Amino acid sequence: MELLCCEVDPVRRAVPDANLLYDDRVLQNLLTIEERYLPQCSYFKCVQKDIQPYMRRMVATWMLEVCEEQKCEEEVFPLAMNYLDRFLAGVPTPKTHLQLLGAVCMFLASKLKETIPLTAEKLCIYTDNSIKPQELLEWELVVLGKLKWNLAAVTPHDFIEHILRKLPQPNDKLPLIRKHAQTFIALCATDFKFAMYPPSMIATGSVGAAICGLQQDEDVSSLTGDALVDLLAKITNTDVDCLKACQEQIEVVLLNSLQQFRQDQGDGSKSEDELDQASTPTDVRDIDLMKLKKKKKKFCPRLDRIERSFRSERKRSYKNGIIKSIWCLFQVQQKGIPCICEQLLFDYVKSNSKTLTGKPAE
Repeated sequence: MELLCCEVDPVRRAVPDANLLYDDRVLQNLLTIEERYLPQCSYFKCVQKDIQPYMRRMVATWMLEVCEEQKCEEEVFPLAMNYLDRFLAGVPTPKTHLQLLGAVCMFLASKLKETIPLTAEKLCIYTDNSIKPQELLEWELVVLGKLKWNLAAVTPHDFIEHILRKLPQPNDKLPLIRKHAQTFIALCATDFKFAMYPPSMIATGSVGAAICGLQQDEDVSSLTGDALVDLLAKITNTDVDCLKACQEQIEVVLLNSLQQFRQDQGDGSKSEDELDQASTPTDVRDIDLMKLKKKKKKFCPRLDRIERSFRSERKRSYKNGIIKSIWCLFQVQQKGIPCICEQLLFDYVKSNSKTLTGKPAE
């Protein structure tokens, strides 16, 4: 088997259209139609008998990890979760099909938002080959039918640029605010309590939480506290009290995610009182969305199986690049090369480590 290193051309993206971003009619139209694409009920109480909220959180975390690893557009994951929630709100689904449904929703969302969408074969690999491409394609038609082909749902990302444009903040701070707002939106999509919130409220609360979190360390906005909340509420016609409650819940989700991340990393040094005292500014400055994705996966992709199988070997061979070679082989496998037994894969890399990495295996 040959390893080929091919340079990938950068994906071409359209530039922001000022005619859309600077026309208030676009924002008003988004506010008018956003509730058409929300789940109609809390489906855990009246529709789903076999699926529990923690199961949704598990599959949502897995979907987020896949989207991050594949470097999908920021809109793909929230849009996929919108499809999943709308489907579950109307169709009783066995828990054994939940990951299949999540893969189908990512498949559809990437087709709508990505220049190069995710392939069925690649998504099947991420399920550890628990589903087949043909099964995914069949379910694609089922989901499309239940959603009545209404896929262009409004998501919180559709509001971010409209909100940022109307806020008095330095232009050089916009990328940082946008990045943290996108982080909050992704975290909200993993929590069911936000599933029936209007996207405009989630977007507004995320921007507000991002600005408040960065306010103490950097001059990101001339507005603070209630003045900022009042302006945000005015931009999206949101009730001030509802917006404050939403922003507080977003900060709680962030705190819980950071606490879980510390637990997964074995950091038990902080007591619960210290965690409760952690302020949003510090948390937002420290948070890295990619770090929150590195928690133990609930539905293990094949890469994780490889890493678990050779955990003891990884400690000895990381420096000479063998694990990097395994990752390269995994990516080659994703592109269509037939599945290889993990042990054979490791034996191959170990025996060819000098060729692959320039250093002999220890």
